Amino acid sequence: MGALKFALQVLLVLASLLLVLLVLLHKGRGGGLSDMFGGGISSSAGSSGVAERNLNRITIGSALVWTVIIIVLGLIETRWPDI
Repeated sequence: MGALKFALQVLLVLASLLLVLLVLLHKGRGGGLSDMFGGGISSSAGSSGVAERNLNRITIGSALVWTVIIIVLGLIETRWPDI
């Protein structure tokens, strides 16, 4: 069980980094930090609608993977805390 827990922790770190990267790739909607860093200037030069929808789907999928890993790690920790 220790190897499984370690593998899930490594996957959690990788999924977290991927999720942060995917969220940062999204186009800013205005009025927030994206405007402060120049996101409002390139509003017409953003990605197409199809690319944005695909990015949304990939982001949601990786968020679901991240959530499942968190839940499984929590269950392992509560059922077998000594491992």
